[in-house]
Amino acid sequence: MERNIADLIDEIKQHPDYSKAGMILCHNGVVRKTSREGDVVSGLKIRVDHDRLKQVLEDQKQMPGIIDILIHIFEERDLVVGDDVMYLLVAGDIRENVLACMADTLNRVKKEVTFKTQFFID
Repeated sequence: MERNIADLIDEIKQHPDYSKAGMILCHNGVVRKTSREGDVVSGLKIRVDHDRLKQVLEDQKQMPGIIDILIHIFEERDLVVGDDVMYLLVAGDIRENVLACMADTLNRVKKEVTFKTQFFID
């Protein structure tokens, strides 16, 4: 099922503890035209370890003040420059808690959960 950030925000707002939220922070990762090394990219493909993703999200939801974390990764398809790669939303009580959780969750997902294959222009 194709989802967008608005759908995920609506889902978070249905959480039974949503009234405790002071912030929903959204990340929208996109395919950029150059790699970190500066090589020109034509696109990429993402593979996801779903068991590891489930564990990471369960761990991260235990961080102080976090109400919910939702993620949608556009996997197993050829993505081109400008395409959405991942939506990550974190809802929590205060800015400091939400920002810390977003950074940590994003880093863990990129390091432990997703595997990308980049395609380069020769």
